[in-house]
Amino acid sequence: MPADEIRGAVHGTAPVPLSVLDLVTVGAGSTATDALRTSVELARFTEARGFHRYWVAEHHSMPGVASSSPAVILANLAAHTDRIRLGSGGVMLPNHAPLVIAEQFGTLEAMAPGRVDLGLGRAPGTDGATAAALRRSDTLNEGADDFPQQLAELTRFLDDDFPDGHPYARIHAIPGPVQGSTPGGVQSAHRPVVWLLGSSGFSAQLAGMLGLPFAFAHHFSAQNTIPALDLYRETFRPSEVLAEPYALIGVSALATDDEAEAGRQVRATALNMLRLRMGRPGLFPDPEDAARHEFSPMEEEFAASFTRNIVHGTADEVRAGLDDLQKRTGADELMLTSHAHRGELRLRSYELIADVYGLPAA
Repeated sequence: MPADEIRGAVHGTAPVPLSVLDLVTVGAGSTATDALRTSVELARFTEARGFHRYWVAEHHSMPGVASSSPAVILANLAAHTDRIRLGSGGVMLPNHAPLVIAEQFGTLEAMAPGRVDLGLGRAPGTDGATAAALRRSDTLNEGADDFPQQLAELTRFLDDDFPDGHPYARIHAIPGPVQGSTPGGVQSAHRPVVWLLGSSGFSAQLAGMLGLPFAFAHHFSAQNTIPALDLYRETFRPSEVLAEPYALIGVSALATDDEAEAGRQVRATALNMLRLRMGRPGLFPDPEDAARHEFSPMEEEFAASFTRNIVHGTADEVRAGLDDLQKRTGADELMLTSHAHRGELRLRSYELIADVYGLPAA
């Protein structure tokens, strides 16, 4: 697999390639339709400005996150873009049959040849009850424990190479390689690039052992970032996919024209996460409501801890924060996720970051 299907180009003065993680945020007073339209605008804008890839993440039963169906969203984004890589950050594999994911992402690859990433995680992407409803099973730990086997099965469906005698040897993920070996068939030279995602050491070590690219969720597990990246690099074995380790980190970053506005939005982000942790997820709160919320001492401590890892402020402040983070972690790519109540603020954040780094003009 060509390295340029994984590694991006550095533009302007950015320390490494820059990418986007979109949670399709739904703010109070807006609709999922509004959020999905913002995603299209954002994908087109970041493509024009030289961002390398655009991922959406699978979440369920969260009113403020309209990304429960990554493959559907990515199909829409593929219809509105031409070059930017599109992918999942990620699909939570234990929630799905591997054959279904191979079919979905094989279809996306047929829609957007040579630019589809399949990022995979082993967490449920929701609470336990919702996960049980998705999987029609109460054995949730079993799904996570079986992740390496599920990954191996998915990879064989993507490559269409189950050995003779395997129960699935005559089952084919379509679109897929079998079409090229069918009389009269012509097969695409590409298949989705598999990434492993994680917020701890498990997927870091597995990605290293398999020689796959690795994405770490720094935006909600910052204390584990450097240990996980070190483990990935230490356990890395060259493969047909990669000769050397390649790791990106997800970073929560918000640039605004007014530093005070960044603080207001980050406060609302903290309240949003607090409600999620308390089992009361809702729409992304209006900053005015967040300002009126009376945080208890324990809630205030949580908010301070959570916002400490959000790079926010003016464009220059965000650039300095991102540069420092990349230097400390040695990340090969920064994937930025911006949380704000209104879609235009999220768009403006990426515009300011693109401008401060001198990325190509739209």
